[in-house]
Amino acid sequence: MKLPRLASSCLLYCGIILVGFSVPLTALATELKVSAKDLYFGNVVVGQTRSRSATLRNTSRKAVKISSIHSSAPVFVVSHRKLPFTLQAGQHVALEIRFRPVAEGHINGRIAFDKTAASLAVHGSGVKEPSKAAPHQSALRANPSSLSFGNVQVGDSALLPMVVTNTRSSSITISEVRIPSADFSLVGLSTPLTLEARQSFTFSINFAPQTATTMSGDLTFVDHRSEAVGIMLRGTGTAVGQLGDAPATMNFGNVAVGERASRSGILSATEGSVTVNSVVSSSPEFVVSGISLPVTIAAGHSVPYTVNFTPQQGGTAFASLSFVSSGSDSKISESLTGGGVAAEANQGVVLSWNPSTSQVAGYNVYRSGQSGGPYAKINNQLDNGTTYTDTSVSPGQTYYYVIAAVNSTGQQSTYSNQAQAAIP
Repeated sequence: MKLPRLASSCLLYCGIILVGFSVPLTALATELKVSAKDLYFGNVVVGQTRSRSATLRNTSRKAVKISSIHSSAPVFVVSHRKLPFTLQAGQHVALEIRFRPVAEGHINGRIAFDKTAASLAVHGSGVKEPSKAAPHQSALRANPSSLSFGNVQVGDSALLPMVVTNTRSSSITISEVRIPSADFSLVGLSTPLTLEARQSFTFSINFAPQTATTMSGDLTFVDHRSEAVGIMLRGTGTAVGQLGDAPATMNFGNVAVGERASRSGILSATEGSVTVNSVVSSSPEFVVSGISLPVTIAAGHSVPYTVNFTPQQGGTAFASLSFVSSGSDSKISESLTGGGVAAEANQGVVLSWNPSTSQVAGYNVYRSGQSGGPYAKINNQLDNGTTYTDTSVSPGQTYYYVIAAVNSTGQQSTYSNQAQAAIP
């Protein structure tokens, strides 16, 4: 292999083609998660049914088989696909839990998923059916007759307008407004509220989910003559996403002053979507490229980015990257380090190679004083880029190099093809 020589820095450049490899990943512990810690069904008339929704998610890296779902109280029933079923890694399934009380009183229960640690607390109360004597139709009318808030992330809120109208030719007083759960609240309406004949009143309903689940129920107006169910409310709380950054640290090694070295990173989102709004570097010698901000990362997905290190002077440089996002941890940081060396004093071998076709955590660099080895590892830690500068060389010597890729479990591939460098 003919090796070009740089007159200004006495650096030798070698090209290495890295052969891709595939190794099995070590199995991780099973981890099932339920979208809500507990579900409250409120007061339900004995013999009637009320439903709530939850999501069961497989957050591990292997498939999980669900053979049974057990409810400690028979009045709580889970509607699901036919058992057994399998959740692949990252997959989730929607569950409907139904509460049908058979007697008055408060009931607590727990739903367990197979023999895993995942479970869901459920509770509600059975109540008497209200008297049907002397029914009376209220003159109150609500517009619209139902509100759907869609998906709202836990910690955020959504506000929708509502108009209530007195259709009578005489005044009416709203003495109470009953809200289906603490996730909903009234904005701009307080009781008692008197509406004159044909008068309308505009207010808003706020949905601020406290858990990642679907909430629904009736908003009930109570006047001095009867009850009127004016509005059906429905909204789904979604989990707050968590931003991940890999690797947590980047070491660029020694780089000639004025030259540039690059390393790659990955931003990922779990639990829910995350919007990355900005990234700040504490040093102008380290610059982020390859990503356009702001960017929204869907749950279970990732986006790559690149950090470029261009030392302006000799010596070790330290910096940090701060990613600001909508995630549960709104700011995460990454540590950066690199060494600047004077170009005229630096003599070494610069290695570069093609990235592995498999997913890897980094690369190890090996060197020998004779062709074919044996080889000794010369990098102190995994190199997550595709270049490496060997500055521990001596004039008049010939060196032989190979590269090996390492996956996230620490397993290493076979060596790449050998490259040779002769130091003048």
